[in-house]
Amino acid sequence: MTDLAASFRLTDLTDCGGCAAKLGADLLADALAGLGADPGAIDDDLIVGLHPPDDAAVYRVSPELAVIGTLDFFPPLVDDPATFGAIAAANALSDVFAMGGRVLFALAIAAFPEDLPRDALAAIFDGAAAKVREAGGTLAGGHTIRDLEPKYGLAVIGAAHPDRLFRKGGARPGDTLVLTKPLGTGLLVSGHRQGRTRPADLSAAIAQMLTLNRAGSEALARAGVRGATDVTGFGLLGHGLEMAHASGTRFAFDAAGLPALDGALNLARDGVETGGAAHNRRFTAPHLTVAAGVAPERVTLAHDPQTSGGLLAAVPGERLAAVLADLERSHVGAHVVGRVERGAGVALA
Repeated sequence: MTDLAASFRLTDLTDCGGCAAKLGADLLADALAGLGADPGAIDDDLIVGLHPPDDAAVYRVSPELAVIGTLDFFPPLVDDPATFGAIAAANALSDVFAMGGRVLFALAIAAFPEDLPRDALAAIFDGAAAKVREAGGTLAGGHTIRDLEPKYGLAVIGAAHPDRLFRKGGARPGDTLVLTKPLGTGLLVSGHRQGRTRPADLSAAIAQMLTLNRAGSEALARAGVRGATDVTGFGLLGHGLEMAHASGTRFAFDAAGLPALDGALNLARDGVETGGAAHNRRFTAPHLTVAAGVAPERVTLAHDPQTSGGLLAAVPGERLAAVLADLERSHVGAHVVGRVERGAGVALA
């Protein structure tokens, strides 16, 4: 922690932070029903919009170029301003990587109290700008407003070939589900607020949240993978359900095989859970089958909202070995967490 972070606590200014602050997927589905569905308003060059929704919007500029647009912002989940800015940036940039694209530039979205120290503001902006540069882009501007609760994020513009996009609907029966980062950031951050997370475990979670999904996305693209998303606020089961629904399949997850950050399962056993996880449970409940004998902490882990989480990819069997090897060479996690089946919904067994 820097001297600046030690002088005040960003997390004291908010009730929750990171992707755990997202509205529940069930509420969003109701609110967005019918939005943009007017057949007369559909632009054939809008490859990805709200019907069906995906990780970002995509517009075809030419037969070989599509522009990707996304935005994401949230309240602080850590106290160090530069780290908060970098995590918020990594999380927003992830949507471009989850579509198989490259980052071009980003614009900041910021809301801060007027009495927030100027050094803290500068550190947030600097942390984000450094992360955008690491992603291969430039922080080109933005907009700020006054707000008693600080919030920060990015609108990100990227690019990809229209025929090489990753899509939530790209999974097929027989595919293997691969996850590139362990789960548990929500549990560890929530546990920290309660004084129950070990400092070393929180540090590991922060390091993971600072890690871009760029290398993982590039490895999946080299293998020709077409079904992927990133795991963020709706948790593994929530985002898995979105992919299953979009592709007309069933996602069967191996509960014992789900990778967890150190300390996350212990916190789950002790009853720690975020408010965002409660939203996720309501969203998945009508579509979720949990086998007898699955430990409750594993169910909690699978619902845990992630901030700057990993990529979840549906990898065809003939490409699995190459994908796992390429991810390893790229120093990216490669965790086999389940399979795609015929049917509907999600399962945890």
